[in-house]
Amino acid sequence: MDEHDGIEEISVRVGSSASTGGSDSRWVDGTELDAELPSYPVLDEIEGRQGYGSLRRRLLKRPKRVDSFDGEAMEIAGAHGHNSKDQTCWQTITLAFQTLGVVYGDLGTSPLYVFADVFSKVPIKSEVDILGALSLVMYTIALLPLAKYICVVLKANDNGEGGTFALYSLICRYANVNTLPNRQAADEHISNFRLKLPTPEFERALHIKESLESRSSLKTFLLLLVLMGTSMIIGDGILTPAMSVTSAVSGLNGEIQGFGTSAVVIVSIMILVGLFSIQQFGTGKVGFMFSPALALWFFSLGSIGLYNLVKHDISVLRAFNPAYIYLFFKRNSKDAWSALGGCVLCITGAEAMFADLGHFSVRAIQIAFTCVVFPCLLLAYMGQAAYLMKYPNSAERIFYDSVPDALFWPVFVIATLAAMIASQAMISATFSCVKQSMALGCFPRLKIIHTSRRQMGIAEVGVMIVSTTLVTLVMLLIWQTNLLLVLCFPLVFGSVELIYLSAALFKTKEGGWLPLAFAICFLSVMYTWNYGSVLKYQSEVKGKISTDFMLELGSTLGTVRVPGIGLLYNELVQGIPSIFGQFLLGLPAIHSTVVFVCIKYVPVPVVPQEERFLFRRVCPKDYHMFRCVARYGYKDVQKEDHHAFEQLLVESLVKFLRREAQDLALEMNLNELEFDSVSVRSRDSGAPGGDGNDDLRIPLMRDRILGEADTVTSEEAGTVTSEEAVSALPSSDVSLDEDPSLEYELSALREAMDSGFTYMLAHGEVRAKKNSFFLKKLVINYFYAFLRRNCRAGAANMRVPHLNVIRVGMTYMV
Repeated sequence: MDEHDGIEEISVRVGSSASTGGSDSRWVDGTELDAELPSYPVLDEIEGRQGYGSLRRRLLKRPKRVDSFDGEAMEIAGAHGHNSKDQTCWQTITLAFQTLGVVYGDLGTSPLYVFADVFSKVPIKSEVDILGALSLVMYTIALLPLAKYICVVLKANDNGEGGTFALYSLICRYANVNTLPNRQAADEHISNFRLKLPTPEFERALHIKESLESRSSLKTFLLLLVLMGTSMIIGDGILTPAMSVTSAVSGLNGEIQGFGTSAVVIVSIMILVGLFSIQQFGTGKVGFMFSPALALWFFSLGSIGLYNLVKHDISVLRAFNPAYIYLFFKRNSKDAWSALGGCVLCITGAEAMFADLGHFSVRAIQIAFTCVVFPCLLLAYMGQAAYLMKYPNSAERIFYDSVPDALFWPVFVIATLAAMIASQAMISATFSCVKQSMALGCFPRLKIIHTSRRQMGIAEVGVMIVSTTLVTLVMLLIWQTNLLLVLCFPLVFGSVELIYLSAALFKTKEGGWLPLAFAICFLSVMYTWNYGSVLKYQSEVKGKISTDFMLELGSTLGTVRVPGIGLLYNELVQGIPSIFGQFLLGLPAIHSTVVFVCIKYVPVPVVPQEERFLFRRVCPKDYHMFRCVARYGYKDVQKEDHHAFEQLLVESLVKFLRREAQDLALEMNLNELEFDSVSVRSRDSGAPGGDGNDDLRIPLMRDRILGEADTVTSEEAGTVTSEEAVSALPSSDVSLDEDPSLEYELSALREAMDSGFTYMLAHGEVRAKKNSFFLKKLVINYFYAFLRRNCRAGAANMRVPHLNVIRVGMTYMV
């Protein structure tokens, strides 16, 4: 198929001749061509008559000869909505119950250590110290987890997915800020992709969008911000299990004589081994197993807190007055500032509410927090404060000392279980972040089957600051919120988080450097992988094989064509990859049907199965070469084996061939209609007595076509799809059963399919050019090469059979 066979989609406006933009043009051998609306004099004259304007809009909008499944994608768009999790009341309550076991374990175990850490910096000398610390904790929980996450951030989800990468993918759909340049106009037709774009009159959102798209420095900054937040979550996930369990087991130090630090470590290791051994059962089963234990834990926190509040000193309710925060800082000055680093521990795990959103629903997480977690935590802290009012020397072991003696062992067992479950929250969040970052090209390929606290504060606050920044951008770009409200969000929450971050930095020498070190390590890995992947893709784009070269080779491709289907995997969404030239040189023959397969992840959580594939033809028909773009969301799992994938691909290819033949037949009929109309005009204008009467210039088929066209579409639509146009024309004119070209191609495809499939993969090596600067050589030739050698191989990642694989070496110079 040459360039003149390109598909044109022409937007026609009454009274003007419009040309299509790049998004309306068809791919033709790796390039996009702009098509101009041809002139149709007869219809220009008909257009001026009353009632005939719709004819131009309906029939002379050249049908788009579909070389992909854009048609099917557009037909079902909107049927899936935004993947909203419509659930019954009982289903929502059940999910809310499960969130206790997965999401809130880390946040729920904070009463074990918060006051102990705070009062290690500020000794208790008066009731102001206790009331001030209690007021700080209460308002921190109310401001950040409740006001920020529950009321605002959870609403910024990406079709039910949360986390920093979900926010990034959401922004990528509204503005083309992805550093990997593989976005296609067809992606916007995915039902989960289509969202309300900034309106033209909203200049602020459009200006932000244009700025993000035009400046590479802003794209890089946004990517680094997202990677930093994600790496901090992963760093938290590494440390959380060990530190949570150790904090709970350490309660035995003062209860059992001779139970020292070594014993605490041994018991903690045994518990952690058990914790990780049950990960194989998946988040859902683990959450349901853990939820009863966490529900019992929160009940214990609330009931013991209420008991201590009533028994010891109910006057601590005065801490609802925020003035005690001011008095606390006035009295303790620098020590109070240092104590903020301990106070921030009361919100560790708050980010898990957003990061784990994909496992549950917004409503379930909101119900669980507002009805169970929040009130129980407040009662727990108020009960401990009431106990300290009477026994101020118990600050170091405040949690276990405030538990009634008769309940110590039951509470200890529940606390240990809760600490184990607290680890699950960050483990699940870490799995989610790694899966998302892999799909968006920011993490090496891995196989994911399922999915003291003083060190935790810095990374936790860092993640919150990143979330605040990204949600602010979402509010500006997507939600189009009032500017005053947008400014209030980072001003209020960002200021509080920066204050906590500055206080937490004081704890760096006490072990706070460890999560930062993990975060920096993962940030380096993720950015290096993304940087190398982008350079490799750019190298592939520059090395594409030209169409002219393919035409010179002829349909035999300069070799022997043997029956069979060759699936050549590559990353290009357009053009012929250079690796194909290596296969032509290295193989004695090539398959009769060649399909260039691109596994592409788009910035949506899930791509519906019926919208999975995009097809187009490469070169003329007798070459039997096609491009297939298989699109997956970052939450999609490629569960199908190679047999299922092959069957689905062939079925999709057959549909594409039939649609193509259908649209070609329709175009031929429209061309014949145009020719007949021009012939009628020429005869009438040359007839004797031709005085310019408009009625003589109307085509003879006008009445028939108008009557049939009126059944196709309403005048308000102004567009016509291929099937609708075909149904409006005589059936004998567009019969596909008698199309010998289509039947020949389908029979050739069946013969090739019977001969089997072969998977052609490139064993690529990426090297920096000799004239590159030293740092680039270091990163690409050593760090990125190391990651590529040690990640999952392409065949394993793509689930292709090893016996049917042909590999060719390829070096990409970047």
